[in-house]
Amino acid sequence: MINLTRLNGKKFTINALYIETIETFPDTTITLTNGRKFVVKEREDEVQQLANIFYRNIQILGANFTGRSKDEE
Repeated sequence: MINLTRLNGKKFTINALYIETIETFPDTTITLTNGRKFVVKEREDEVQQLANIFYRNIQILGANFTGRSKDEE
């Protein structure tokens, strides 16, 4: 689970396992696998970092995961 902030300042927690996409136009919008969308104050890279930390904590990702494809490195 990751803690995020809605645009109105209200804090909430989301299960990062259900994140399908994270987009910025211009606000950060998270789309879940069920189609629900959340607009948050955090930047796209912050949400990605929080999700990666969560994945490591529940041991889905190895400690060396950077979040980038080999083409981007």
